[in-house]
Amino acid sequence: MAKDSVTLINSRSKGEVRYDGAGETSLNDTAVASAPDNAVTTPDAPAQGAPVAAAADDGSGCHAGAEKMRAQAKASGASEILEQYEKDYPKGPHDQPQSMCPAFGSLRVGLRMRRTATILSGSACCVYGLTFTSHFYGARRTVGYVPFNSETLVTGKLFEDIRDAVYDMADPANYDAIVITNLCVPTASGVPLRLLPKEINGVRIIGIDVPGFGVPTHAEAKDVLAGAMLNYARTEAARGPGQAPDRPRDERPTVTLLGEMFPADPVVIGRLLEPMGLGAGPVVPTREWRELYAALDSQVVGAIHPFYTASIREFKAAGRAIVGSAPVGRDGTAAWLEAIGAAANVSNAKIEAAKQAVLPAIEGALKAKPIKGRITLSGYEGSELLVARLLVESGADVRYVGTACPKTPWSADDLEWLKAKGVHVQFRASLEQDMAAFREFKPDLAIGTTPVVQAVKETGTPSLYFTNLISARPRMGPAGAGSLAEVVNAAMGSKHRFDTMRDFFEGVGTGHAAGVWEDTPEDSRTFRMKEARKRFSAEKAREKAIEAPTGC
Repeated sequence: MAKDSVTLINSRSKGEVRYDGAGETSLNDTAVASAPDNAVTTPDAPAQGAPVAAAADDGSGCHAGAEKMRAQAKASGASEILEQYEKDYPKGPHDQPQSMCPAFGSLRVGLRMRRTATILSGSACCVYGLTFTSHFYGARRTVGYVPFNSETLVTGKLFEDIRDAVYDMADPANYDAIVITNLCVPTASGVPLRLLPKEINGVRIIGIDVPGFGVPTHAEAKDVLAGAMLNYARTEAARGPGQAPDRPRDERPTVTLLGEMFPADPVVIGRLLEPMGLGAGPVVPTREWRELYAALDSQVVGAIHPFYTASIREFKAAGRAIVGSAPVGRDGTAAWLEAIGAAANVSNAKIEAAKQAVLPAIEGALKAKPIKGRITLSGYEGSELLVARLLVESGADVRYVGTACPKTPWSADDLEWLKAKGVHVQFRASLEQDMAAFREFKPDLAIGTTPVVQAVKETGTPSLYFTNLISARPRMGPAGAGSLAEVVNAAMGSKHRFDTMRDFFEGVGTGHAAGVWEDTPEDSRTFRMKEARKRFSAEKAREKAIEAPTGC
C-alpha cells in the first residue's frame, strides 16, 4: 500500500481528480512529471460517489452537524485539541461566522511556502472544494490527498495510509517539511496525526487538525499552522543552530510582523523603524522554513493581526515582547512607534526622531486625499479595525465595524480608539449583524463580504468587497494614508448609476417574482416551509433510530 497511499491532486495521473495545465508546477518549482512514480495513487482511491468516511446510516460523516461531530471527536480522543482551540479562538454569540471552510486558511499558508508539501485527509467533496479554491487563488502548487472509505476510517487503516504517504513524500532533496491536515471527518473519528514521526529523512512532519466545528474562521486556521510550525522551529532552535536565512542577517534588532500583509507594507514598516535603529524581520506566516528561525530571533513581535493566538504563545515562550495594532494613520503610527520603541528599549530621543520623520508626511497624505461620507465596514480577514482607523483619519464617518475574528488583548488599542470616535465594533460579527448595521446607519457606502455587498447593491447603495478591493492595498505609513481614498470616493460617487439601474428595472419584480411574466408567480414560501418541517422531522426520527439501543 505504501506506494499507492497519496494522490497528487493536480498531476496527470490516471484515474484521479485532474486540473488543467495551470496547476502543473510542483512544490519545488520543477515539473510534476519529475515526481517519483510511487507518489501517485490510482487503484485504491474510492470511485466517485463511493461512501466517504462513515456510512450515511451510522450518524456520522459530513452531514452529522457540528455538535455531533464535536462530541464524536472528544469521544475519539481529540478533547485536548478542541479544548485548546476553544481557548485560542473563543466563539461569539453564534456558533460560527458565515465564512468559507476554515481549512482554506491553513492550506493557503502551506501552499505559499517553498519546499513544503501539503497533504489533506478529509471527505472527497471537501478536498475538491479546497483544492479548487486554492488554485482559483493562484496557488499553482501540488496538493496531496489520502482517500478513504468507511472501512479504512473505522479500522484505522486511514492512519496507516497517511503514514505511508508521508514516508513516500519525505524526500529531503525536494522538501523541508510536509504538512498533513485532518479535516472534519478524520478529526471527528480521532485519526491521530500526533503519532506520526516528527521527522523522516531530515524532512519535518507537521500534523494539524482543522475541523470546521473547532476552528471558527479561515483567518484563524492560518494561525493553527503558523503556530505549529513556530513550535517545531522553536524546539529545533533549543537543540542547536538552525539553517541560516538565504539573505544577509540584519545586525540590527528586528521586529517580526505577525499576520499576512500587502507586499509593500513590510518595506514601509522597515523604513519607519530605521530611525530607531531597528529593522523589519520576517512576516509570519513565512514563505520558507528557515525564516521561522529569523522570526523567533527578533526582539519584538508586532501583532499586526491580533488573533494569531497560537503563534503569540510560541513567541512568548521564546521570551519575545508582543505589541498590538499597526502603523496606520497618524495616531496609529505614532502610538505604534512608541510601543515598539519601548518594547525594544529604544531611547525616547530616537522614538521622537522616528515619529518626526514620518508623521508630517502621513498628515499631508490624509489631508490631500480626504474621504467624505458615511461608511459601514465588515469582513473576515482580521484587519477590519485597522482599515476602519485609516478611514476615520481620512475623514470618513464610520459608524460600524464588524469582524468575524475574536476580541483579543492585542486588539484592545484599536478597539478603544475606535470606540472613542463613536464607532460600534462587533467581534465575531454575523451576516445578520452586518446587515442590521446597514439598515440602521444607512451609509453612503458599505464595505463588506460577498453576501453583504450583494444585498446592499440590491438596495441601490454603493458597496465594495473588503477582501479584493480594500484589504489588498497598502495600509502602513504614508503609503497607506491615501491608498483608500481613490477607490472609496469613486464608489460613493457612483450612486447615480445605481439609481439609473433601479429606475430601468423598476417593475421587473424581486424574489420569487423576479423577471418578466405574463402571470406573476405565486409565493411558495408556505410550501417550502412545510417541506422543510418534513425534512427536519425525518432527520430527528433517523437520529433517534440511530441512538436507540439494539439487542438480540
